[in-house]
Amino acid sequence: MLVQNSLKQIVMIQTLEMVHKQFIVEVTVKLYVRINHPEINVVYSTKDIPTISTPVLICGFPGSGYVGKLAVDHLIHELDAIHLADIYSTAFPAQLLIKSDGTADLLKNYLYYSSAPTSMGVGLLLLSGDSQPTASDSEYLLAEEILDIASRFNSSQVFTLAAYITGSFVTDPRIFGTAGDLEEVKSLNEQHVRTMEGGSITGMNGIVVGIAKRRGMKGTCLLAETSGFVIDAKASKSILEALVSILHLKVDMTNIEKRAKDTEKLIKTIEQQMTSGSMQQDENQSVVRTRSSDTGYIS
Repeated sequence: MLVQNSLKQIVMIQTLEMVHKQFIVEVTVKLYVRINHPEINVVYSTKDIPTISTPVLICGFPGSGYVGKLAVDHLIHELDAIHLADIYSTAFPAQLLIKSDGTADLLKNYLYYSSAPTSMGVGLLLLSGDSQPTASDSEYLLAEEILDIASRFNSSQVFTLAAYITGSFVTDPRIFGTAGDLEEVKSLNEQHVRTMEGGSITGMNGIVVGIAKRRGMKGTCLLAETSGFVIDAKASKSILEALVSILHLKVDMTNIEKRAKDTEKLIKTIEQQMTSGSMQQDENQSVVRTRSSDTGYIS
């Protein structure tokens, strides 16, 4: 009897140890997944998913100068686009964004759709947002999620709008472009878009086009010249004009033109301040050199 009880206790202990080890393994796996693979949560604005026939996906992620974001936000507003979904991710910075009406929300990307006809007779999926992921692997995962959504509507073409950073202020921003398909590159040349012949495109604007190509979709990235120093509505206007021309869209440009003029004024102010500061620095250097000469110091 004592032997049987002892055996039972040993079996129970071994069982508990196995359960404990299994629990540790499961928790470890869950933690690994949570840490290394960020959660992405797509929240649709309605349970009834709308019928959108093979729309063109246009992405304007927030980046240098907010070039692409301003352009897509303008399209959303002017085309009276309808909200489709919000995309939340633990890969976005840990911040709470306060809106103009006083409410707050987590950082997100948002997706709208419009039935405005393009040159191909299809509608648009318009994606903009508050942030890009903070890590490269998260960018890949988010790009896959975005293209999964587009695939639900049989999208076959995607455009991303990005910044071509010059490091100096530009009077008339030029538009550069690249695509996953040689025929698409040739079509860009026909629209007077300059072909990029080297380099790389970092962030979501590049990754989305690359993954689209892997999925057999047509992917194009348009880039507008910008200094990288200011929110550049002027560059956004230029890239939007190129996109509208490519897709033969009819879009009221009044608001973006006003913002572009504001950008011009800001740039002129900055340039004047830089010129004034440079002149003051030259005068100071002149004074120092004179005093140095008078006192016999060599500097």
